[in-house]
Amino acid sequence: MTSTTTEQLSATTLLRFATAGSVDDGKSTLVGRLLHDSKSVLEDQLEAVERVSADRGQGAPDLALLTDGLRAEREQGITIDVAYRYFATARRRFILADTPGHVQYTRNMVTGASTAELAVVLVDARNGVVEQTRRHAAVAALLRVPQVVLAVNKMDLVGYQEVVFASIAEEFTSYASELGVPGWGPGGNPQENWCTAIPISALAGDNVVEPSANMDWYGGPTVLEHLETVPVSHDLTAYPARFPVQYVIRPQTAEHPDYRGYAGQIASGVLRVGEPVTVLPSGRSSVIEGIDALGESVDIAWAPQSVTLRLADDIDISRGDLIAPTASAPATTQDVVATVCHVADQPLTVGARVLLKHTTRTVKAIVKEIPSRLTLDDLSQHPNPGQLVANDIGRIAVRTAEPLALDAYADSRRTGSFLLIDPADGTTLAAGMAGDSFAAKTPTVQDDEGWNF
Repeated sequence: MTSTTTEQLSATTLLRFATAGSVDDGKSTLVGRLLHDSKSVLEDQLEAVERVSADRGQGAPDLALLTDGLRAEREQGITIDVAYRYFATARRRFILADTPGHVQYTRNMVTGASTAELAVVLVDARNGVVEQTRRHAAVAALLRVPQVVLAVNKMDLVGYQEVVFASIAEEFTSYASELGVPGWGPGGNPQENWCTAIPISALAGDNVVEPSANMDWYGGPTVLEHLETVPVSHDLTAYPARFPVQYVIRPQTAEHPDYRGYAGQIASGVLRVGEPVTVLPSGRSSVIEGIDALGESVDIAWAPQSVTLRLADDIDISRGDLIAPTASAPATTQDVVATVCHVADQPLTVGARVLLKHTTRTVKAIVKEIPSRLTLDDLSQHPNPGQLVANDIGRIAVRTAEPLALDAYADSRRTGSFLLIDPADGTTLAAGMAGDSFAAKTPTVQDDEGWNF
Protein backbone atom coordinates (compact mmCIF):
# COMPACT_ATOMS: atom_id res chain seq x y z
CA MET A 1 0.00 0.00 0.00
CA THR A 2 1.45 3.38 -0.98
CA SER A 3 1.92 6.21 1.49
CA THR A 4 -0.66 8.26 -0.41
CA THR A 5 -3.24 5.51 -0.06
CA THR A 6 -2.41 5.15 3.62
CA GLU A 7 -2.91 8.86 4.15
CA GLN A 8 -6.23 8.75 2.29
CA LEU A 9 -7.52 5.88 4.44
CA SER A 10 -6.39 7.54 7.66
CA ALA A 11 -8.43 10.58 6.69
CA THR A 12 -11.61 8.61 6.03
CA THR A 13 -14.23 7.96 8.67
CA LEU A 14 -14.79 4.61 10.34
CA LEU A 15 -18.18 2.87 10.39
CA ARG A 16 -18.87 -0.05 12.71
CA PHE A 17 -21.84 -2.05 11.49
CA ALA A 18 -23.45 -5.43 12.17
CA THR A 19 -25.52 -7.76 10.05
CA ALA A 20 -28.49 -9.68 11.44
CA GLY A 21 -31.42 -11.68 10.14
CA SER A 22 -33.15 -15.01 10.28
CA VAL A 23 -31.53 -18.30 9.26
CA ASP A 24 -30.83 -18.60 5.52
CA ASP A 25 -31.71 -14.97 4.83
CA GLY A 26 -28.27 -14.61 3.23
CA LYS A 27 -26.26 -12.58 5.74
CA SER A 28 -22.94 -14.29 5.08
CA THR A 29 -23.55 -14.19 1.32
CA LEU A 30 -24.23 -10.45 1.52
CA VAL A 31 -21.05 -9.88 3.51
CA GLY A 32 -19.09 -12.04 1.08
CA ARG A 33 -20.54 -10.11 -1.85
CA LEU A 34 -19.62 -6.79 -0.22
CA LEU A 35 -16.05 -7.96 0.33
CA HIS A 36 -15.74 -9.51 -3.12
CA ASP A 37 -17.28 -6.74 -5.19
CA SER A 38 -15.47 -4.00 -3.26
CA LYS A 39 -12.23 -5.88 -4.02
CA SER A 40 -11.48 -6.42 -0.34
CA VAL A 41 -10.72 -10.15 -0.65
CA LEU A 42 -7.16 -11.41 -0.92
CA GLU A 43 -6.43 -13.64 -3.89
CA ASP A 44 -5.53 -16.67 -1.77
CA GLN A 45 -8.78 -16.30 0.21
CA LEU A 46 -10.82 -16.29 -2.99
CA GLU A 47 -8.91 -19.30 -4.31
CA ALA A 48 -9.67 -21.21 -1.10
CA VAL A 49 -13.38 -20.37 -1.40
CA GLU A 50 -13.42 -21.45 -5.03
CA ARG A 51 -11.70 -24.74 -4.13
CA VAL A 52 -14.12 -25.58 -1.29
CA SER A 53 -17.11 -24.60 -3.47
CA ALA A 54 -15.87 -26.84 -6.28
CA ASP A 55 -15.41 -29.73 -3.85
CA ARG A 56 -19.08 -29.33 -2.92
CA GLY A 57 -20.10 -29.46 -6.54
CA GLN A 58 -21.14 -25.80 -6.67
CA GLY A 59 -20.76 -24.09 -10.02
CA ALA A 60 -19.91 -20.68 -8.58
CA PRO A 61 -17.90 -19.61 -5.51
CA ASP A 62 -19.96 -19.65 -2.30
CA LEU A 63 -19.13 -16.18 -1.00
CA ALA A 64 -20.65 -17.00 2.40
CA LEU A 65 -17.47 -19.00 3.10
CA LEU A 66 -15.57 -15.72 3.35
CA THR A 67 -17.22 -15.11 6.74
CA ASP A 68 -18.32 -18.55 7.97
CA GLY A 69 -14.88 -19.42 9.27
CA LEU A 70 -15.64 -22.06 11.90
CA ARG A 71 -15.63 -25.68 10.78
CA ALA A 72 -19.10 -26.24 12.30
CA GLU A 73 -20.39 -23.21 10.38
CA ARG A 74 -19.08 -24.52 7.07
CA GLU A 75 -20.43 -28.02 7.69
CA GLN A 76 -23.90 -26.87 8.75
CA GLY A 77 -24.13 -23.94 6.38
CA ILE A 78 -25.06 -21.57 9.21
CA THR A 79 -23.40 -18.75 11.14
CA ILE A 80 -22.73 -19.58 14.80
CA ASP A 81 -20.30 -17.01 16.16
CA VAL A 82 -19.77 -13.33 15.43
CA ALA A 83 -17.30 -12.94 12.56
CA TYR A 84 -15.50 -9.62 12.42
CA ARG A 85 -14.17 -8.35 9.11
CA TYR A 86 -12.21 -5.22 8.29
CA PHE A 87 -12.27 -3.58 4.88
CA ALA A 88 -12.07 -0.16 3.31
CA THR A 89 -13.04 1.80 0.25
CA ALA A 90 -11.75 5.15 -0.90
CA ARG A 91 -14.55 6.86 1.03
CA ARG A 92 -14.70 5.01 4.37
CA ARG A 93 -13.19 2.29 6.56
CA PHE A 94 -15.41 -0.44 7.99
CA ILE A 95 -15.50 -2.87 10.90
CA LEU A 96 -18.19 -5.43 10.15
CA ALA A 97 -19.73 -7.93 12.57
CA ASP A 98 -21.55 -10.80 10.85
CA THR A 99 -23.89 -12.11 13.56
CA PRO A 100 -25.86 -15.40 13.69
CA GLY A 101 -29.50 -15.76 12.74
CA HIS A 102 -30.50 -18.71 14.92
CA VAL A 103 -32.69 -17.79 17.88
CA GLN A 104 -30.28 -19.52 20.28
CA TYR A 105 -27.55 -17.13 19.13
CA THR A 106 -29.44 -13.89 19.78
CA ARG A 107 -26.88 -13.20 22.50
CA ASN A 108 -24.18 -13.19 19.81
CA MET A 109 -26.18 -10.58 17.92
CA VAL A 110 -26.21 -8.44 21.08
CA THR A 111 -22.42 -8.69 21.22
CA GLY A 112 -22.01 -7.64 17.61
CA ALA A 113 -24.53 -4.78 17.78
CA SER A 114 -23.44 -3.37 21.14
CA THR A 115 -20.77 -1.16 19.55
CA ALA A 116 -22.37 -0.82 16.10
CA GLU A 117 -23.40 2.51 14.61
CA LEU A 118 -25.53 0.76 12.00
CA ALA A 119 -27.30 -2.60 11.77
CA VAL A 120 -28.13 -4.33 8.49
CA VAL A 121 -31.23 -6.47 9.07
CA LEU A 122 -31.84 -8.97 6.27
CA VAL A 123 -35.23 -10.31 5.26
CA ASP A 124 -35.91 -13.11 2.77
CA ALA A 125 -38.28 -11.56 0.21
CA ARG A 126 -40.17 -14.88 0.04
CA ASN A 127 -40.85 -15.00 3.79
CA GLY A 128 -41.18 -11.33 4.72
CA VAL A 129 -40.89 -10.12 8.32
CA VAL A 130 -40.60 -13.13 10.66
CA GLU A 131 -40.08 -13.47 14.41
CA GLN A 132 -36.29 -13.22 14.16
CA THR A 133 -36.66 -10.05 12.09
CA ARG A 134 -38.69 -8.52 14.90
CA ARG A 135 -36.25 -9.84 17.49
CA HIS A 136 -33.27 -8.27 15.76
CA ALA A 137 -35.10 -4.99 15.22
CA ALA A 138 -36.00 -4.95 18.92
CA VAL A 139 -32.41 -5.65 19.92
CA ALA A 140 -31.18 -2.86 17.63
CA ALA A 141 -33.70 -0.48 19.17
CA LEU A 142 -32.90 -1.52 22.76
CA LEU A 143 -29.18 -1.10 22.09
CA ARG A 144 -29.95 2.27 20.51
CA VAL A 145 -28.11 1.51 17.29
CA PRO A 146 -28.29 4.87 15.48
CA GLN A 147 -29.11 3.56 11.99
CA VAL A 148 -30.74 0.45 10.49
CA VAL A 149 -30.71 -0.84 6.91
CA LEU A 150 -33.54 -3.21 5.98
CA ALA A 151 -32.04 -5.33 3.21
CA VAL A 152 -34.82 -7.24 1.46
CA ASN A 153 -32.80 -10.10 0.00
CA LYS A 154 -33.45 -12.75 -2.67
CA MET A 155 -35.49 -10.37 -4.79
CA ASP A 156 -34.49 -12.53 -7.78
CA LEU A 157 -36.63 -15.34 -6.34
CA VAL A 158 -39.77 -13.18 -6.33
CA GLY A 159 -39.30 -11.83 -9.84
CA TYR A 160 -37.88 -8.49 -8.61
CA GLN A 161 -41.43 -7.33 -7.88
CA GLU A 162 -41.70 -3.84 -6.38
CA VAL A 163 -44.96 -4.69 -4.60
CA VAL A 164 -43.23 -7.45 -2.59
CA PHE A 165 -40.48 -5.08 -1.49
CA ALA A 166 -42.90 -2.27 -0.64
CA SER A 167 -45.08 -4.55 1.48
CA ILE A 168 -42.13 -5.83 3.53
CA ALA A 169 -40.69 -2.33 3.98
CA GLU A 170 -44.07 -1.05 5.17
CA GLU A 171 -44.49 -3.89 7.69
CA PHE A 172 -40.99 -3.43 9.09
CA THR A 173 -41.34 0.36 9.32
CA SER A 174 -44.64 -0.05 11.17
CA TYR A 175 -43.04 -2.45 13.63
CA ALA A 176 -40.09 -0.08 14.10
CA SER A 177 -42.46 2.75 14.99
CA GLU A 178 -43.94 0.55 17.73
CA LEU A 179 -40.42 0.14 19.13
CA GLY A 180 -40.21 3.88 19.61
CA VAL A 181 -37.81 4.68 16.81
CA PRO A 182 -36.50 6.66 14.78
CA GLY A 183 -33.09 6.33 16.31
CA TRP A 184 -31.12 8.25 18.85
CA GLY A 185 -28.28 10.71 18.87
CA PRO A 186 -26.31 12.17 21.78
CA GLY A 187 -28.33 12.44 24.95
CA GLY A 188 -31.09 10.19 23.60
CA ASN A 189 -32.27 12.79 21.10
CA PRO A 190 -34.22 11.33 18.17
CA GLN A 191 -32.83 11.55 14.65
CA GLU A 192 -34.64 11.16 11.37
CA ASN A 193 -34.38 8.36 8.81
CA TRP A 194 -33.52 5.61 11.29
CA CYS A 195 -34.38 2.90 8.77
CA THR A 196 -33.41 2.70 5.08
CA ALA A 197 -34.93 -0.12 3.01
CA ILE A 198 -32.97 -1.52 0.05
CA PRO A 199 -34.07 -4.37 -2.29
CA ILE A 200 -31.15 -6.68 -3.08
CA SER A 201 -30.02 -10.06 -4.31
CA ALA A 202 -26.80 -10.92 -2.49
CA LEU A 203 -26.27 -14.02 -4.62
CA ALA A 204 -26.60 -12.15 -7.93
CA GLY A 205 -25.10 -8.89 -6.68
CA ASP A 206 -28.17 -6.72 -7.30
CA ASN A 207 -27.95 -3.39 -5.41
CA VAL A 208 -25.13 -4.61 -3.15
CA VAL A 209 -22.20 -2.75 -4.67
CA GLU A 210 -23.51 -2.07 -8.16
CA PRO A 211 -27.03 -0.80 -9.05
CA SER A 212 -29.39 -3.46 -10.35
CA ALA A 213 -30.63 -3.44 -13.93
CA ASN A 214 -33.45 -5.73 -12.80
CA MET A 215 -35.05 -3.18 -10.45
CA ASP A 216 -35.25 0.06 -12.40
CA TRP A 217 -38.21 1.03 -10.19
CA TYR A 218 -35.78 1.50 -7.27
CA GLY A 219 -33.97 4.83 -7.24
CA GLY A 220 -32.19 4.65 -3.88
CA PRO A 221 -28.58 3.83 -2.98
CA THR A 222 -26.92 0.43 -3.10
CA VAL A 223 -25.94 -1.14 0.20
CA LEU A 224 -22.29 -0.08 -0.15
CA GLU A 225 -23.21 3.42 -1.30
CA HIS A 226 -25.42 3.84 1.77
CA LEU A 227 -22.71 2.48 4.07
CA GLU A 228 -20.23 4.92 2.55
CA THR A 229 -22.46 7.98 2.89
CA VAL A 230 -24.64 7.45 5.99
CA PRO A 231 -23.84 10.14 8.57
CA VAL A 232 -21.67 8.78 11.38
CA SER A 233 -21.01 10.68 14.57
CA HIS A 234 -17.99 9.67 16.64
CA ASP A 235 -18.27 12.84 18.66
CA LEU A 236 -18.08 11.42 22.17
CA THR A 237 -17.33 14.95 23.33
CA ALA A 238 -21.05 15.72 23.00
CA TYR A 239 -21.62 13.74 26.21
CA PRO A 240 -20.69 14.73 29.80
CA ALA A 241 -17.09 13.81 30.68
CA ARG A 242 -16.56 10.43 32.34
CA PHE A 243 -13.17 9.02 33.35
CA PRO A 244 -13.15 5.49 34.81
CA VAL A 245 -9.88 4.93 36.67
CA GLN A 246 -8.01 1.85 35.44
CA TYR A 247 -4.74 2.16 37.33
CA VAL A 248 -3.05 4.33 39.96
CA ILE A 249 0.49 5.36 39.00
CA ARG A 250 2.94 6.01 41.85
CA PRO A 251 6.53 5.52 40.61
CA GLN A 252 8.06 6.79 43.90
CA THR A 253 11.40 7.35 42.21
CA ALA A 254 14.04 9.95 43.04
CA GLU A 255 13.01 11.83 39.91
CA HIS A 256 9.27 11.72 40.76
CA PRO A 257 9.02 11.16 44.53
CA ASP A 258 5.54 12.68 44.92
CA TYR A 259 3.97 11.75 41.58
CA ARG A 260 0.45 10.32 41.80
CA GLY A 261 -1.53 9.87 38.62
CA TYR A 262 -4.75 8.13 37.67
CA ALA A 263 -4.58 6.33 34.34
CA GLY A 264 -7.47 5.33 32.13
CA GLN A 265 -9.41 6.00 28.95
CA ILE A 266 -11.81 8.93 28.78
CA ALA A 267 -15.17 7.28 28.12
CA SER A 268 -16.88 10.48 26.99
CA GLY A 269 -16.61 14.25 27.05
CA VAL A 270 -13.69 16.65 27.50
CA LEU A 271 -11.42 17.22 30.50
CA ARG A 272 -9.38 20.37 31.10
CA VAL A 273 -6.63 21.40 33.48
CA GLY A 274 -8.08 23.59 36.24
CA GLU A 275 -11.54 21.99 36.01
CA PRO A 276 -13.29 21.06 39.30
CA VAL A 277 -14.03 17.34 39.42
CA THR A 278 -15.76 14.88 41.73
CA VAL A 279 -14.53 11.37 42.47
CA LEU A 280 -17.29 8.77 42.65
CA PRO A 281 -18.63 6.94 44.54
CA SER A 282 -16.89 8.72 47.45
CA GLY A 283 -18.16 12.15 46.35
CA ARG A 284 -14.89 13.92 47.20
CA SER A 285 -13.94 16.92 45.10
CA SER A 286 -10.70 18.26 43.69
CA VAL A 287 -9.31 20.10 40.69
CA ILE A 288 -7.44 18.68 37.70
CA GLU A 289 -3.86 19.83 38.25
CA GLY A 290 -2.37 18.15 35.19
CA ILE A 291 -3.09 15.83 32.28
CA ASP A 292 -0.36 13.59 30.87
CA ALA A 293 -0.82 12.08 27.41
CA LEU A 294 1.85 10.06 25.61
CA GLY A 295 4.49 11.25 28.04
CA GLU A 296 3.70 14.94 27.65
CA SER A 297 1.64 17.39 29.69
CA VAL A 298 -1.42 18.78 27.92
CA ASP A 299 -4.08 21.28 28.90
CA ILE A 300 -7.05 19.43 27.43
CA ALA A 301 -8.00 15.83 26.59
CA TRP A 302 -11.09 14.22 25.12
CA ALA A 303 -12.71 10.83 24.53
CA PRO A 304 -11.52 8.25 23.63
CA GLN A 305 -7.96 9.29 24.56
CA SER A 306 -6.02 7.32 27.16
CA VAL A 307 -4.44 9.73 29.63
CA THR A 308 -3.22 10.12 33.18
CA LEU A 309 -4.91 12.70 35.41
CA ARG A 310 -3.17 14.46 38.30
CA LEU A 311 -5.38 16.07 40.94
CA ALA A 312 -4.59 18.96 43.25
CA ASP A 313 -5.64 17.06 46.38
CA ASP A 314 -4.40 13.79 47.82
CA ILE A 315 -7.62 11.74 47.66
CA ASP A 316 -8.02 8.01 48.18
CA ILE A 317 -8.71 6.84 44.63
CA SER A 318 -8.42 3.32 43.25
CA ARG A 319 -9.32 1.28 40.18
CA GLY A 320 -13.06 1.39 39.56
CA ASP A 321 -13.58 4.94 40.78
CA LEU A 322 -15.03 7.42 38.31
CA ILE A 323 -13.81 11.00 37.89
CA ALA A 324 -16.31 13.47 36.41
CA PRO A 325 -16.71 17.26 36.22
CA THR A 326 -18.45 18.42 39.36
CA ALA A 327 -21.07 20.33 37.36
CA SER A 328 -22.21 17.20 35.47
CA ALA A 329 -21.33 14.34 37.79
CA PRO A 330 -23.81 11.42 37.74
CA ALA A 331 -25.73 10.38 40.83
CA THR A 332 -24.69 7.20 42.61
CA THR A 333 -27.06 4.40 43.52
CA GLN A 334 -27.13 0.88 44.90
CA ASP A 335 -30.51 0.13 43.33
CA VAL A 336 -30.49 -0.35 39.58
CA VAL A 337 -33.38 -1.08 37.25
CA ALA A 338 -32.28 -2.17 33.81
CA THR A 339 -33.21 -3.96 30.63
CA VAL A 340 -31.00 -7.00 30.13
CA CYS A 341 -30.39 -9.60 27.46
CA HIS A 342 -29.66 -12.89 29.19
CA VAL A 343 -26.72 -14.56 27.43
CA ALA A 344 -25.89 -17.57 29.63
CA ASP A 345 -27.27 -21.08 29.45
CA GLN A 346 -28.06 -21.06 33.18
CA PRO A 347 -31.23 -19.12 34.11
CA LEU A 348 -31.13 -15.80 35.96
CA THR A 349 -33.47 -16.00 38.97
CA VAL A 350 -34.70 -13.70 41.71
CA GLY A 351 -32.28 -13.84 44.62
CA ALA A 352 -29.29 -14.77 42.47
CA ARG A 353 -25.96 -13.43 43.72
CA VAL A 354 -23.95 -11.92 40.87
CA LEU A 355 -21.10 -9.55 40.12
CA LEU A 356 -21.95 -6.34 38.30
CA LYS A 357 -19.20 -4.90 36.10
CA HIS A 358 -19.60 -1.26 35.11
CA THR A 359 -16.66 0.33 33.25
CA THR A 360 -13.63 -0.57 35.42
CA ARG A 361 -15.64 -1.20 38.60
CA THR A 362 -16.89 -4.64 39.67
CA VAL A 363 -19.18 -5.00 42.71
CA LYS A 364 -21.25 -7.72 44.31
CA ALA A 365 -24.99 -7.57 43.66
CA ILE A 366 -28.19 -9.51 44.16
CA VAL A 367 -31.15 -9.77 41.77
CA LYS A 368 -34.07 -8.36 43.78
CA GLU A 369 -36.81 -8.60 41.17
CA ILE A 370 -37.56 -9.60 37.58
CA PRO A 371 -40.65 -7.48 36.84
CA SER A 372 -41.14 -8.51 33.22
CA ARG A 373 -39.93 -10.35 30.14
CA LEU A 374 -40.37 -8.87 26.67
CA THR A 375 -42.55 -10.81 24.23
CA LEU A 376 -41.22 -9.91 20.80
CA ASP A 377 -44.27 -11.04 18.82
CA ASP A 378 -46.39 -8.13 20.00
CA LEU A 379 -43.89 -6.20 22.18
CA SER A 380 -45.97 -6.95 25.27
CA GLN A 381 -44.43 -7.41 28.71
CA HIS A 382 -44.92 -10.79 30.36
CA PRO A 383 -45.16 -9.89 34.08
CA ASN A 384 -43.13 -11.59 36.82
CA PRO A 385 -41.66 -14.45 34.78
CA GLY A 386 -39.62 -15.61 37.78
CA GLN A 387 -36.50 -16.15 35.71
CA LEU A 388 -34.80 -15.24 32.45
CA VAL A 389 -33.29 -17.96 30.26
CA ALA A 390 -30.80 -17.74 27.40
CA ASN A 391 -31.71 -15.07 24.82
CA ASP A 392 -34.55 -13.63 26.93
CA ILE A 393 -34.85 -9.85 27.10
CA GLY A 394 -36.33 -8.61 30.33
CA ARG A 395 -36.46 -5.99 33.03
CA ILE A 396 -34.64 -6.59 36.32
CA ALA A 397 -34.00 -4.78 39.59
CA VAL A 398 -30.59 -5.25 41.17
CA ARG A 399 -29.24 -4.19 44.56
CA THR A 400 -25.45 -3.66 44.67
CA ALA A 401 -23.18 -3.96 47.67
CA GLU A 402 -21.48 -0.63 46.83
CA PRO A 403 -22.71 2.52 45.10
CA LEU A 404 -22.31 2.84 41.35
CA ALA A 405 -22.05 5.99 39.22
CA LEU A 406 -24.30 4.80 36.41
CA ASP A 407 -25.66 6.95 33.61
CA ALA A 408 -28.95 6.03 31.99
CA TYR A 409 -28.32 4.01 28.83
CA ALA A 410 -30.56 6.46 26.97
CA ASP A 411 -27.99 9.16 27.76
CA SER A 412 -24.81 7.17 27.15
CA ARG A 413 -24.27 3.75 25.60
CA ARG A 414 -20.77 3.63 27.09
CA THR A 415 -21.41 4.47 30.74
CA GLY A 416 -25.01 3.28 30.88
CA SER A 417 -24.16 -0.34 30.11
CA PHE A 418 -22.93 -3.13 32.37
CA LEU A 419 -22.43 -6.89 32.63
CA LEU A 420 -23.75 -9.37 35.16
CA ILE A 421 -21.17 -12.07 35.94
CA ASP A 422 -21.35 -15.40 37.75
CA PRO A 423 -19.08 -15.00 40.80
CA ALA A 424 -18.34 -18.73 40.86
CA ASP A 425 -16.70 -19.12 37.44
CA GLY A 426 -16.65 -15.68 35.80
CA THR A 427 -19.27 -16.54 33.17
CA THR A 428 -21.08 -13.56 31.67
CA LEU A 429 -24.76 -13.90 32.55
CA ALA A 430 -26.40 -10.83 31.05
CA ALA A 431 -25.72 -7.59 29.22
CA GLY A 432 -27.53 -4.70 30.87
CA MET A 433 -28.76 -1.26 29.87
CA ALA A 434 -29.39 0.91 32.90
CA GLY A 435 -32.65 2.77 33.37
CA ASP A 436 -33.99 4.74 36.31
CA SER A 437 -33.04 3.99 39.90
CA PHE A 438 -35.14 1.35 41.63
CA ALA A 439 -37.73 3.15 43.72
CA ALA A 440 -38.12 0.43 46.39
CA LYS A 441 -35.12 1.34 48.54
CA THR A 442 -34.12 -1.28 51.06
CA PRO A 443 -31.75 -1.06 54.03
CA THR A 444 -28.30 -2.61 53.88
CA VAL A 445 -28.33 -6.19 55.14
CA GLN A 446 -25.88 -9.09 55.19
CA ASP A 447 -26.86 -12.46 53.75
CA ASP A 448 -25.75 -15.85 55.05
CA GLU A 449 -22.59 -15.78 52.91
CA GLY A 450 -21.51 -12.37 54.13
CA TRP A 451 -22.60 -10.34 51.10
CA ASN A 452 -23.64 -6.84 52.21
CA PHE A 453 -26.62 -5.23 50.44
